[in-house]
Amino acid sequence: MVDEDRRAQAAVVFDALGLAYEQAFADSVPHRASLRWLVERLAPGSRVLDVGSGTGRPTARTLTEAGHRVLGIDVSPVMVDLAVRQVPGAEFRLADVRDTPLPEDSFDAACAYFSLVQMSRTEQAAVVAKLVRAVRPGGFVVLATVPLDLEDTEGVFMGQPVRITSFTAEAFTELASGAGLTVLAEERTVFTPRGPEAGPEPQLFLHCVREAG
Repeated sequence: MVDEDRRAQAAVVFDALGLAYEQAFADSVPHRASLRWLVERLAPGSRVLDVGSGTGRPTARTLTEAGHRVLGIDVSPVMVDLAVRQVPGAEFRLADVRDTPLPEDSFDAACAYFSLVQMSRTEQAAVVAKLVRAVRPGGFVVLATVPLDLEDTEGVFMGQPVRITSFTAEAFTELASGAGLTVLAEERTVFTPRGPEAGPEPQLFLHCVREAG
């Protein structure tokens, strides 16, 4: 069952941040490199699910500009409104991936860029498994997280109080593999967002394919 307190907290945080979140991460070279990796492998007109789609930039915009059909889902009404206005070529829904029905084998790819860390470890594992089922065999799944050994830890993100849960890089990679993904490429990096309160944060990008069968 979805933790309603976690969902409400995530919505409040990103409602408050709005475009400031996009601006803080606009210079992320690793994120854009990850999107290039995905775009280079997708067939023309692929259907892509963007989990935690935020303002729609850069993920949904990059994919739609490459000719793909994007469905973005996010728990923040402010973010969904921004995305609809900024990326009119994509579809966006106010929804929580944890309780949103996703037909099996219905997408050519799915991505979740840093959208899992306000979920419990059990929920993160369930969402990754859900994304794997939603992507056709041979389709791609891209996951990005902050690889730290944290569980329901209080913190501050861009001035907003948050509760963070994450895995070490090794444990998160094992989670992906255990869900039926083959990790084709792994990028570990450190990125410092823009902003006076921002500090360097470790980042992990996993570029995966769903195993046949």
